[in-house]
Amino acid sequence: MNKLTAFLLGSLLLTGAVACDTARTSADAPSSVDGEVEDPQDVEETREDASSEVRQEQLDSDIRAREQRNDIAGDQTERNDSDLESEVRAKLEANIPRAKLTVDAEEGVVGIVGTVTDQEEYDTIEPLAKEILGVKEVNMDVKVVPATES
Repeated sequence: MNKLTAFLLGSLLLTGAVACDTARTSADAPSSVDGEVEDPQDVEETREDASSEVRQEQLDSDIRAREQRNDIAGDQTERNDSDLESEVRAKLEANIPRAKLTVDAEEGVVGIVGTVTDQEEYDTIEPLAKEILGVKEVNMDVKVVPATES
């Protein structure tokens, strides 16, 4: 009985900690969809991390695992908000490695804020987000801020 109680309590605490986290494509992306990027020109470190082969494999694996879990659970178009946030974030991080974006979802409506380095990256955000099953609408407040040369 003690092991079951500890397990349930641990699961509850872990779920609470995960639920409080914001889905961000980089550590220096806004901390919420109401926030702003502190230093939008400093994107080189973010690009290097997101474009590494290991990180790309992690992102692909995460998306596949969530899709498989949803296949087992039932309706693919019904996703909880944290799954939508995570899947959209992973999709954006994998395809726009220099972006500093924060993703929030509520009942299928995804909000994305932050910065990208060019118009082409900006133009790919909404179509990429809509590739995720369960995304009904995308609201964006993203600015194009060219990267500075090092």
